[in-house]
Amino acid sequence: MKNNEMHILVTVDENYLKPLEVMLYSMYQHHQKHKVVVWLIHEKITEKQLAPLRKLLGKFKWDLEAIKIEDDFFEGAPTVERYPKEMYFRLLCGDILPKDLHRVLYLDPDLLVINSLLPLWQMDLEGSLLAAATHTGVTNITTGLNNLRLNTDHNYYNSGVMLIDLDVARDKINLKDIGETIEKYASLLLLPDQDVLNHLYGHYIKEIPDEIWNYDARKYISYLTRSVGKYDLHWLMENTAILHFCGKPKPWQAKSDTKFTALYLDYARQMDYL
Repeated sequence: MKNNEMHILVTVDENYLKPLEVMLYSMYQHHQKHKVVVWLIHEKITEKQLAPLRKLLGKFKWDLEAIKIEDDFFEGAPTVERYPKEMYFRLLCGDILPKDLHRVLYLDPDLLVINSLLPLWQMDLEGSLLAAATHTGVTNITTGLNNLRLNTDHNYYNSGVMLIDLDVARDKINLKDIGETIEKYASLLLLPDQDVLNHLYGHYIKEIPDEIWNYDARKYISYLTRSVGKYDLHWLMENTAILHFCGKPKPWQAKSDTKFTALYLDYARQMDYL
């Protein structure tokens, strides 16, 4: 891994390729002078389906490394059929990505990058498995509920943005533990891979501020209230790096009408003119 390269991990199926393109286009606007390698772990996307993404990244002079996972990768994991296989890929990326790759920044496709990611990419993880943010809101009631549900004693981390130390991941994360956790907590899992991440590995996570690195686009008023008026739109555009469109509807869907929908659609329109 070269020091001047940023390595981005995405795990999507064919239905999320277009949102993925928009996300990566938004990232490119703030990293035009940087070398980026995009690692796409998938199960069944065809080369024909990947062609528009390859073309787009070619315009950026970025590399796309697509890794197709074969069925035998999950041998001995009976629970895998309950959930989309893509949910396992980010948890098990240490076993999938090349051994000479030591860190990767995982990004969900349903987000916009609106400032530089370099401070996050270059962050010292201090031995932690990964860095991630929590979405606690104003009252923080959900943390207590999640602690009861998952038998944890720490904040509940969102898995949509994760800076991962792959060497630590290779040491700590394995499919057997994930499968056993899913079997044990099956009826309590609301967001399976995120719940598993928190239950098994929450103590190894370094917390990063969500208002900068994983801003929940649904909760503008909550952020504004929590900061006593500081985190307004002007502050956000200057300081926030990642806008995350959690929940539904997504900003590319007709029913979406949030404070940030127009910003998303503008990025999508700009990309179409490339």
